[in-house]
Amino acid sequence: ISDTVSIYEPVFNKSGDELLLVDQIGDQKNTDEQWTENVALTSALSTLDEREKKIIYMRYYEGKTQTEISAEVGISQAQVSRLEKNALQDIKNCIRV
Repeated sequence: ISDTVSIYEPVFNKSGDELLLVDQIGDQKNTDEQWTENVALTSALSTLDEREKKIIYMRYYEGKTQTEISAEVGISQAQVSRLEKNALQDIKNCIRV
């Protein structure tokens, strides 16, 4: 266990150029690029109709197969496949713009 240190503590100082601890801290998970991609994806998902949103959510957030989704939604697996494909294309088109 070591003493706590302020993030504004200088870790390097040479001829007036000071480097603070806070300058060395990075967040690999929450980058500006990640944040921008999240905003774009959320915006693109909002353009889908409710059935498409549900299928995308079940497929990519819950990890269900198309067959599992078809049984739950009450349509054929082929219809799930078609709706998923169209929804993904709509998302791609929305993000590209």
